[in-house]
Parts: sequence; C-alpha cells; structure tokens
Amino acid sequence: MQRASVSSGSDSINSKPKSVKDLQMKFLAVFWLLRCADWIQGPYFYEVYASKVFNGVPASLALVSKLFLTGFASTALFGPVVGRALDSYGRKKGTLAFAVIYALGAASTKSPILQVLFLGRILSGIGTSLLFSAPESWLVGEAQQSGDDPDGTWLGETFGLVGVPRGLNSFKMDIAYAGDALVAILAGQFAGAAAAARGPTGPFELSAGFLSLGGLLTAFLWKENVAKRSEDSEVTEVSKSSRPSIKEAVQVIKDDPKIMLVGGVQSLFEAAMYIFVLQWPPAITRAVAKRFGESVGTPYGTVFSCFMACCLLGSTIFGQLAKMAVPTEKFAAVMLSIATIAMSTATFTVSSSMSLPALVAAFFAFEACVGMYFPSIGTLRSKYVPDSHRSVIMNLFGIPLNVLVVTVFLSIAKLGLKGALGISSGALGLATLCMLKLNTMVAKKSG
Repeated sequence: MQRASVSSGSDSINSKPKSVKDLQMKFLAVFWLLRCADWIQGPYFYEVYASKVFNGVPASLALVSKLFLTGFASTALFGPVVGRALDSYGRKKGTLAFAVIYALGAASTKSPILQVLFLGRILSGIGTSLLFSAPESWLVGEAQQSGDDPDGTWLGETFGLVGVPRGLNSFKMDIAYAGDALVAILAGQFAGAAAAARGPTGPFELSAGFLSLGGLLTAFLWKENVAKRSEDSEVTEVSKSSRPSIKEAVQVIKDDPKIMLVGGVQSLFEAAMYIFVLQWPPAITRAVAKRFGESVGTPYGTVFSCFMACCLLGSTIFGQLAKMAVPTEKFAAVMLSIATIAMSTATFTVSSSMSLPALVAAFFAFEACVGMYFPSIGTLRSKYVPDSHRSVIMNLFGIPLNVLVVTVFLSIAKLGLKGALGISSGALGLATLCMLKLNTMVAKKSG
C-alpha cells in the first residue's frame, strides 16, 4: 500500500502541468527577493537605532524598545485594513505596495529626526502585514483560478520541501520555505558586508535595492488577482456585489470553527516565536558566560546561522512526510507537541542549571519546528481559509499575536527571561490543543 502511494506521488510529480511550474517560478523569483530584503534588516535593527544621537544624548535601550513596539503596534492596528484592501483591490498591488512602503521605512533609518524614525517604524509595521499575506494570497488565488491544482497538491509542495530538485524540468516550488532559510543565511552575510562598508544604515540601504528588484519582477511577471466571491456563503451572497469587509470575515470565521482553530495555531505559535526572538540572545549570553566566563563574547552570527540550518532541516522533514502522504493536520500536531516540549525545556534550563548544551539543544529543536511550521500553516490555510476573505482573515489573527508579544515585551522587567519563555511555552501548548481539536473534527467528518 505504502509503495503504491509513493509510486503514485512520483507519477504525480512527473506529470506536473507546465502552468504550475511557470506559476511556481514566478512566485519564487519575487518571494525570495522580498524575503531577503526583510532578513537583511534584522541583524542590525538594534544597532541602527542605538547609533542615533538626540540633543547630544545617545538613544537609550528604552527608546529603541519603543521603536520596536511601534512596528508591532502598527501591524496589529493596520493589519485587518490591509487584509481587506488586498482582497478588494488585488494581491499584486499589495505586493508592490509592500516593496514601496518597506523601502520608505528602510530609508527613514538615515534620518536623525526622531519623529521620522517613528514614522518609518509605522510604515515597516504596515509593510510586515503586506509581506505575510499578499504574496501567499496571490499564489493561492492564482493556483485556484488556473484549475490545474484542484486538490491543492502542488500548493502543499509549494509550502514545504519535497525532495531535491531533479533538474529544471521537474523543478519544484516546494523549496520556497526551505530556500528561505538559505536566503536568511546569505542575507546575514550581505548585511554584515553592507554594515562594514556603510555603517549601521548600510543593510537598510541594501534592503531597499532588493525591494526594488522584487517590485520590478512583481510588476512584469505577476498578473493581478482579487478575492473570488464565494457563492455558497450567506454572508457573501447578501453582499457579493460589495468588496469583502472585516465584518464579513469575522462572520466567516464564526461559521467555520476549523478556520478559528487554524487561526489560533497561527496566532499562538507565531507569538511564541516572536517572544523567543526577543529572548534567545540574553539566554544564550548568560549560558555562555556561566560556562566560559564573562569575558567571552557570544557568537550571535554563528548561532543565527545554526538556527537557519535547523529551519532548513525542519522544512526538509515536512517535505519528506508530505511526499509520504502524511496528513498535514496530524504532522502539525506532533510538531507543535515537540515545540512545546523544547520551549518548556529551555524555560526549565534558564530557571535552574543554565546548562549551555541543554539550552542550545532546546533552541535548535524549536527552530527545527519553526522550519516545519511555516509550510504546515501555509498548507492548512490554503485548505481551510476561503479565498474570498483570505487576506482579511490572516491579518485578523495577527491582532492577538501582536497584542501578546507587545504585552510580554512591556512586562519584561517583571516577567524576566524565565517568565517570557514560560509564556512562550504556554502559547505553544495552547496551539497544540487547537491542532488536536482540528484533528478530531477532521476525523469525525471523514468517519
């Protein structure tokens, strides 16, 4: 039975329609350029703002934190509006808007004026909403409109790693997220070189160049698509002549608990991930200092590269399991359980022994789960979230995500490292419960 399944999957791969291959290539060319532009800015976010001087006084950690939180607040505030605009006016326009808005945010780092820096962070927050919804919505919309992928087989490959490419004729778009890890590693090297040549703003200048290239390719390679109005939904039947609204999207979520569960996983896992992003540097630094002494520096660049390698491993594992026709729902439940155990282990390690090997192992395991998460959630959203309100719904679930991250960051003085990682562990545990519930619902429906 299993051999037949694998053979069938191989035949399916060989018979991939040319239109699907063309779509995958068009998406990849843009996706990787835009993701590279985003990754390049990350390593120097703190330094570019900490290097500013206002009225003769260097920017404080508190001020840099406020700038950081401004971006998150902007994403939470404007996300639903951005989502509605994408579904109404087009995902290609949204991707082009991202390139322009994010480039303006990057350009703002050149300014010595505090108000301009805050405006730049607001623009970057809006850009983040566009980046994490417009390209994916465009891809899913194009795939559904073409009719060449009725059961989402190639979308599943798109969001995960399914083997090694076998030449151009069988090239798979499924390396999007696995390739993203490689792009992140390269982006870190590009950022370091740009900073060495141009100072802290160098990576942001280089980012603007990648955004320009991504925007040009979007303009010439992509055609526009908007949300397809659903004929079998009461909400859209009443107002199918109007553009998708936030109120309609909320009703769509209420009408289908599976969408709520998928959105819950998205909000909880990504909140845990962002909390981790803020807390792993001090955690690693303390563990390194305890093991080797205070005088030894922490190799953040090396640690980051190792994290990205773990993400690549996770994406590869997802692809191999997808190749074996393992249901994404079941796989995601196991992955979330592992992530919860890994983060809980890190929390315990921080609060007790501060053992460097145990902490690094827990963090590596969690990063491997991150690599598995993104292709998993992309596949689940393509399966359960209707195209008619896709971008709005994705951004609506970004609100609780950003609220949780901002709340933890504002309370970090009281929570401490242990408390922050503990909240991350709790969020992952709840995400696991959501996925287990989704599995139960799917099993009942199929039974």
